[in-house]
Amino acid sequence: MTRILAVETSGRCGSVALLESCRDRLQTAGQLMLPPTQRTARALAPSSRHLLDEVDWSPQSIDLVAVAAGPGSFTGLRIGMTMAKTWAYAVGAKILGINTLEVLASQIPQTAGPLHTVLDAQREELFAARFLPAVSGGWDMVEPTRIIAIPAWLADLSPGDTVTGPGLPHLADALPKGVEITDQHAWQPVAKNVGNVAWKRFRQGEEDDLWQLVPDYYRLSAAEERRGPG
Repeated sequence: MTRILAVETSGRCGSVALLESCRDRLQTAGQLMLPPTQRTARALAPSSRHLLDEVDWSPQSIDLVAVAAGPGSFTGLRIGMTMAKTWAYAVGAKILGINTLEVLASQIPQTAGPLHTVLDAQREELFAARFLPAVSGGWDMVEPTRIIAIPAWLADLSPGDTVTGPGLPHLADALPKGVEITDQHAWQPVAKNVGNVAWKRFRQGEEDDLWQLVPDYYRLSAAEERRGPG
């Protein structure tokens, strides 16, 4: 049996979830959605503790902490990663950082064609990744996370492709004919799916080094860019 605390704070809203495996099955014990006002360093740990109390688990019962590692909001990723690492250290749990775009793909049922996941990267750009159906079900990432200009991303799409992610609200009308859009309820990554992806990797023997794991922003912050080299 493995108990997982999963944390997702890559966007304006966040979520925490508790999952438990029994043999080859993983079940969600509980999930708490956090509005923007509660996706803060001061609110995240108490929210997680509240969820633990609801399902009558102790903090020390957590075996694995799974956290969205990026891309996403600089502030959100820092908050989630700090909380996840602190929790894992305090209770002696393992930790795994999970790509946000991979989480988005895991929320979509397999289709015949490619799947594109996108997050808004600002500056008329997107964080994007491309997936193909996996033989064992789910998705294989065939084009890893990249930053791409919106016109170039639109030009890469073909009829039969499927698109999903929080980068879509202002792009739906510009999509080429024949491109499918997933239900908007699946556009936001959620913690239970961070946990689902992490569990599959954990079963294969994967884990991250607590001291080396950091958010993957995929670009410098605006302040770092203004500061320049050195």
